[in-house]
Amino acid sequence: MSHTDIADSLPPVLRDQPIERVIRDGVEYVVLGTAHVSRTSVEAVNALLAHEPFDAVAVELCDSRAQGMRDPEAFKQMDLFQVIRQGKVGMVAASLVLSSFQKRLAEQYGIQPGAEMKAGMDGADQRGLPVWLVDREVGITLRRAYSSVGFWQRLGLVGGLVASIFERQDIAETEIEKLKQGDMLESAFSEFAAQSAPLYRSLIAERDAYMAARLREQATQSGYGEGRRVLVVIGAGHLKGLCEQLRTQQGNPVIEAATLAAAPPKARWPKWVAIGLVLAVFAAIGFAFHRNTSLGAAALRDWVLYTGGFSLLGAIIAGAHPLSALAAFVAGPIKPFRPGIPSGGISAMTEAWIRRPSVADFDTLRDDVGQWRGWWRNRVARTLLNFALVSFGTIIGEYTAGIHILKSLFQP
Repeated sequence: MSHTDIADSLPPVLRDQPIERVIRDGVEYVVLGTAHVSRTSVEAVNALLAHEPFDAVAVELCDSRAQGMRDPEAFKQMDLFQVIRQGKVGMVAASLVLSSFQKRLAEQYGIQPGAEMKAGMDGADQRGLPVWLVDREVGITLRRAYSSVGFWQRLGLVGGLVASIFERQDIAETEIEKLKQGDMLESAFSEFAAQSAPLYRSLIAERDAYMAARLREQATQSGYGEGRRVLVVIGAGHLKGLCEQLRTQQGNPVIEAATLAAAPPKARWPKWVAIGLVLAVFAAIGFAFHRNTSLGAAALRDWVLYTGGFSLLGAIIAGAHPLSALAAFVAGPIKPFRPGIPSGGISAMTEAWIRRPSVADFDTLRDDVGQWRGWWRNRVARTLLNFALVSFGTIIGEYTAGIHILKSLFQP
């Protein structure tokens, strides 16, 4: 049956949907492009499952996102101490920001973002079909995107992410439905790539390749071959790239997926710059003591006051408990002697210990992070904010103290 004949035989709800059919290694992949906030997309998934037989359903979700979708209350089990110790505050905060933005869209349209993915999983469960989670972990994607661009683009990325949750302008549902038109998507992504090719590669192109590799890997592991059919539910923005990868990808899918799922190596130069600054400051303090005891004592005092003071200021802005603020003041000056443990971590753990988040804080977390005041009102959000602002304050204090101490050595 030709593609035209297949299209003519589809139910009305599917005839205008972006659907591609790719046969690879004997397996037919029926790829449905969806809009992540769209009733029509949910209807399309259900209609396609009812209209055609499939052996498996693949969805554009990673394990953590699928778990969150199947069990929306799972985030309430979050261990704040573990999040802080493992250095995952940034990833958790970014996930909360994205979740808040999605919740705003859900409130506007009365449908949860990703409802078509859940419809795919639920439909597979009802039919006893395996569910393949083929997207890359969102944390890895964010880290690779963040590390792929320079300092100013990182600020823009973070700023745009934060601004998205406070934007209150409604988005027309007709505009969301237009995202399914291939020509519009291609032009939009071409413009995006022109503005930031590394971001496009991390957020779109790499995931296209990763999902294609995961589909091939899952098919091989399941022993699928000639005659097997898999429904693939993905965002329309990945439709063209994923299908192209499925047709042309030649490498070992296991190796390909593992390579694309690797966390980016951390840049070493910021660490060495920070170490160099601290060594220079301590050398300056030592030289000041060598020249004059009172000059050395003044330099040491400046180090404590600037690093501790700015750390304290960060805690105060975050609305920290007085003991958490004191912990920030103490932790700031001794940061160089405990590498790997940011002063914000010590202050935030103190905050979480003194003001233990209640069940109500977790219940309202997603609502609260969508408002400026909510970050200070909610104990979970405030702990994350405390970590960020104290850490940032310590960095400012180190550079300010260094400049002030070095200048004082050359004053008459």
